[in-house]
Amino acid sequence: MSTTERQRISARRDSILGDAPGSFASARFVRITPLKARRVVDMVRGLPVDEALSLLQFAPQAASETVYKVLESAIANAETTEGLDRAGLVVSVALVDEGPTMKRWRPRAQGRATRINKRTSHITLAVQPADALSTKQGAKKNGKGA
Repeated sequence: MSTTERQRISARRDSILGDAPGSFASARFVRITPLKARRVVDMVRGLPVDEALSLLQFAPQAASETVYKVLESAIANAETTEGLDRAGLVVSVALVDEGPTMKRWRPRAQGRATRINKRTSHITLAVQPADALSTKQGAKKNGKGA
C-alpha cells in the first residue's frame, strides 16, 4: 500500500516518517533507564534490518531484548500494512524518550530515607526502504532539504 492509498495518517506517523514509505513500532513504559536503552539503540541506527537483528540477538545489554522485539514489530508492520520487502529495509529512526519515573524510598541509617528513582523509557524504531532513504539524503545534500 502506498502512502497515497492510506486512509488515515496519524500525527505520530507523520512526525516520525512524514510522507515517506515505511513503518514504525514503539514500546512504552519499558522498565529500563533511557541512558542504557540509548546505548543499544545507537548501535542499530542506520543498519539493514537483518544485520540489526543479528547484532541485537547477541548483544550483552539487557535492553537489547526489548529493542529486538520492537524492531521485529516494526518489520512486521512494514510487511503487512505497507507491503514492503523485508530484505530492503533499513532502521531509519531510532528514538528513546524518557517515560515517567517511579519514586521509591529506601530506609537508611539514623531514621533517614533516600529516594530511589526507577526510570522508564519509550522506545520507538522506524524502518524504511533503503532506496527511499538514500534519495531523501541525496535531496538534503543538494540543499533541497526534506
